[in-house]
Amino acid sequence: MPNKIETLVANFSEQQLETPYRSGGWTARQVIHHIYDSHHNGYIRFKWALTEDNPVIKPYLEDRWAELFDTKSAPIHLSLDLIKALHAKWAYFLKGLSSEDLEKSFIHPEGDVVISLAEDIGIYAWHGNHHLAHLQIVAGIEM
Repeated sequence: MPNKIETLVANFSEQQLETPYRSGGWTARQVIHHIYDSHHNGYIRFKWALTEDNPVIKPYLEDRWAELFDTKSAPIHLSLDLIKALHAKWAYFLKGLSSEDLEKSFIHPEGDVVISLAEDIGIYAWHGNHHLAHLQIVAGIEM
């Protein structure tokens, strides 16, 4: 996913970076920075689940994070570099987990939902592809 995003947005103009993927949606720049913010939080949740007994995670207000100065204006290479590094480390980390580790879980306080690490891998894979599709809309690529 990191390489797909980086390749897709490599030649985005400033105008494209400031283009929302839908009316009222985030700009391409905000989407790219959001992917890093979200996946960084996801990685930390994995660490909590493996080091604490079924912890209640702290959610974050992603819509408010998307309105912060860095998300609305920072160069995208900052988050693209972080996404690549984070995913490389996360993949390395996941390769070392046992089946028993993947059964460990955390509690998401919104709805008091228990999420296993195995399930969360799928959630973040979907999340990355979901936002890749948003960037493809900005790029004018038909789905």
